[in-house]
Amino acid sequence: MSPDRQDDAIVQLCSRWLARHIGNPELAAALAGADAAQLQPGQAEAVEELRDALAEAGDARTPTLEVVLRETIEALALGV
Repeated sequence: MSPDRQDDAIVQLCSRWLARHIGNPELAAALAGADAAQLQPGQAEAVEELRDALAEAGDARTPTLEVVLRETIEALALGV
């Protein structure tokens, strides 16, 4: 992840997934490299939930995965 702030980088990745520029495997791989220590506790928890949802969904773009992803964006944007 290259942007200065980890939360911004993850939001950017999630936005790319929503726009269908990347798929589940690419998002999961990028999140695997995310440094949770740079996030607030609530943000780190949301990212972990997203990782779990991605693992469960496999290659499928499920409605549940999209809900978790949007909640992750919200947590990151609000700095919760």
